[in-house]
Amino acid sequence: MKTFLYLMAALSVMGLAFWAYQENYQTQAALKESAQLKREIGELRESLAVLEAEWAYLNRPDRLAELAEINFDRLGLLPLEPEQFSALEQVAFPPPPTLPITTPIEIAGQLQVGGEFP
Repeated sequence: MKTFLYLMAALSVMGLAFWAYQENYQTQAALKESAQLKREIGELRESLAVLEAEWAYLNRPDRLAELAEINFDRLGLLPLEPEQFSALEQVAFPPPPTLPITTPIEIAGQLQVGGEFP
């Protein structure tokens, strides 16, 4: 009986060692994948910064004004003037929509119509 217990204990230890090595390899693979993803994110952020810089360079006001002047015959674009803008207070915004209350609501035994309280 002792040999059976020793054999089972040895097999259990070997099984746990195999499981521990498998977990170790999976962890190392996950860490490598995480590092690769971090590198890729860094590269994408760098390329995004380059694209934003190029966009800012292409959208310079003097360049856009020159392009509008060159292509005036085809596009008919006029340069922006400060007089074309007005103050925010002069803009007539539409009033917010109000929803009609058509169903009465009974609160504490009293019938309320249109959401009005006594």
